[in-house]
Amino acid sequence: MIPKENVVPFRERTQADIAAGERSCPVCARGSDDEYVPLAALASDLEKLVRANAPDTRDFEAVCSRCVRLFERAKEQIIKEAAMQKDGSHVLSTPLRLDADERFTGRGVTIAFLDSGFYPHVDLTTPVNRILAYRNMLHDDGDLTSLFQPDVASWHGMMTSVVAAGNGSLSNGFYRGIASEADVVLIKLARTGRITDENIREGLEWVFENRERFNIRVVNISAGGDDEQSYLHDPLSQLVEECSAAGITVVCAVGNAGHEPGHPVVPPASAPSCIAVGGLDDNNSINRARRGMYRSSYGPTIDGLQKPEVIASSIWVPAPILPNTPTSAQAELLDSLDKSEDDELHRIIAENSGIDPELDAAFDRPVHSIRQIITLKLRRENVITKHYKYVDGTSFSAPIVSSIVAQMLEANPELTPSQVKKILISTAERLPHYEVDRQGWGVVDPRKAVEAALEINS
Repeated sequence: MIPKENVVPFRERTQADIAAGERSCPVCARGSDDEYVPLAALASDLEKLVRANAPDTRDFEAVCSRCVRLFERAKEQIIKEAAMQKDGSHVLSTPLRLDADERFTGRGVTIAFLDSGFYPHVDLTTPVNRILAYRNMLHDDGDLTSLFQPDVASWHGMMTSVVAAGNGSLSNGFYRGIASEADVVLIKLARTGRITDENIREGLEWVFENRERFNIRVVNISAGGDDEQSYLHDPLSQLVEECSAAGITVVCAVGNAGHEPGHPVVPPASAPSCIAVGGLDDNNSINRARRGMYRSSYGPTIDGLQKPEVIASSIWVPAPILPNTPTSAQAELLDSLDKSEDDELHRIIAENSGIDPELDAAFDRPVHSIRQIITLKLRRENVITKHYKYVDGTSFSAPIVSSIVAQMLEANPELTPSQVKKILISTAERLPHYEVDRQGWGVVDPRKAVEAALEINS
């Protein structure tokens, strides 16, 4: 807790800040009447952490008490478990960046995921296995064995499910999802390549038929169908409406075609009752002034509906690396080299020959040159640690919203899908300087959404 004597009202901030015209927090860019804490009053390690995550290079003397509380809660995990960037700031977790309410973690709520393939990552299976069911739609018997085969199609669904519900076990809980205690049901739709309307519809039909058996309250669809269609005549969109009427909140990624002419939103994201999610680029920061749009698709739809309704982090999203793959071996090698002493680099590269051709080719180079190559490859491959990397796309903003929905349903199990959608819209924050069509009602706010959920029927 922040000692009361170290907290000052906004109007009493330091003269240096006021003279410089600084009327908002230099870390989160919130302009409010929140109380402020002088940096000199913070412990040295906390002060360094706060300064490192402030995008403003100008010196500052105070920070809002909200940011202090945020970094106090995460300080130990950030320092021990988060990768450090070259500028001294740390790779932030999704709950920290969105300031999610830590009281709710999706307990008692089941999220179903429709995707191309899955893998039982330890962030879902330990210490308790939260995978309630797995269904491979390509086989009549469900083919459970395909869940344990890390093939080329497994990474996407593994990442979407862990982004939402992983507990971050390989980072001591730091790179966890917002719904880190939710149960999951995994439905494999296809082998590789494009997932069709028919694939999605068959998977969603299975969810609908088994909703009571597994208490499925949320379904995440990080896949797009074939073409633009009116929901009045589209079987997939009508099935989405049926699921919503039965109490299942359907969350869909809008796609990543915002840079292309037409940028259409297709089923199932174009269905009226679903929550269509677009992309936010927050620059791996809690500073609202740094927020921008990701290149996600947007409407209006062929029926004139606003899509997306909300946006969430769609780039710099921490996600697990699929184990027992060349990508995993490369990340482990890069992580090991990055943490090693200079005199160990050549030996480690020699002992791991064949994993990374670029590193093999650099074996005879001096240490400083090898260090440069390691730094460049860590960034190019988006490696955070040997277990996690950054991913991008609305495929990952959708499960973030699904995890927030799970929080809301834990807080208030009586919420209907329409109430969930209304709350997310009403608590979202629009980005200035961006078209409404691209962002809908704006950036989701997990904390406000949970608070609003608690107030209904209270």
